Amino acid sequence: MQDTVLVTGGSGFIGSWVLRELLRGGRRVVALDVRPAQERWRRVLESEAKDVVFSDASLTDRDALESLMRTHGVTHVIHLAALLTPDCQHDPFLGCQVNVLGSTSVFDAARRAGSVRAVSLASSYAVYGEREADASEPPMFYGAFKHAVDLIAGQYWRHFDLPSFSIRPHVVYGPEREVGLTAGPSLACRAAVRGESYQIGYSGNAGYDYVEDVARAFVRGVFECPDGATVADLPSEVATTDEIVGQIERCLPSAAGRITVSGPPIPSNVPPVMRDIRKVLPDWRPTSLASGVEKTIAYYQRVEGNV
Repeated sequence: MQDTVLVTGGSGFIGSWVLRELLRGGRRVVALDVRPAQERWRRVLESEAKDVVFSDASLTDRDALESLMRTHGVTHVIHLAALLTPDCQHDPFLGCQVNVLGSTSVFDAARRAGSVRAVSLASSYAVYGEREADASEPPMFYGAFKHAVDLIAGQYWRHFDLPSFSIRPHVVYGPEREVGLTAGPSLACRAAVRGESYQIGYSGNAGYDYVEDVARAFVRGVFECPDGATVADLPSEVATTDEIVGQIERCLPSAAGRITVSGPPIPSNVPPVMRDIRKVLPDWRPTSLASGVEKTIAYYQRVEGNV
């Protein structure tokens, strides 16, 4: 029987690339979100966009999620839907409803449906604090919610034998990243291709993970999920925003001087103990920042008609 994967947040930036990875692997997909991302899917999925089954069932409606899983014979779940840091800080109650209650709803629907073999889910480096800080003391609501969901995943393994694979990327960049402060490098690549100026709104060091790597991590995580509630950090490549500008200019010399940096340093989130994904997937090979920037620029050259 063909595997069927439910992807929550399937209309989003990472979700669209997860759908692409799944469809190219021959899996049936059901995307759950508030609305379909027709234009983004057209660009990312191309002709395979027609194969996406869409649902707008509420993330916090456990019964509706269970019914969706039963109707489509869902065998695996990739859970990405969440509110990001600014929304969680602005409205912590809503952030908790979506990120914590919504995640619990997904796990419990999967438990009750009975057909789901594993769940992979999006955690974040935001669970970590500054260097030497305890991983259990994230500095923002978003990180606290993500940490809580990782603990909840552990309870679903402990009590219901539902395995999970929690992926913690740092700054995810690449084609179609449009929302949030750290979308700056991705938007800068698009602006460079368009011949426009762009200012990245933060400075300092951060770890960067290319979106196709992140999508592959969720897919491999759900299909190669070991017993237990596994948590894995992606091996983010650390760089400054100025170094990212340098990579863009290397690919597109015509962009020199048009991509600038201004703003406070991005907060650092440092794992006290690295849970490298390569401990679980020894053959994991991350895309270098140089290659990721090249791929992002090549994508925008294609969709913008500049090649």
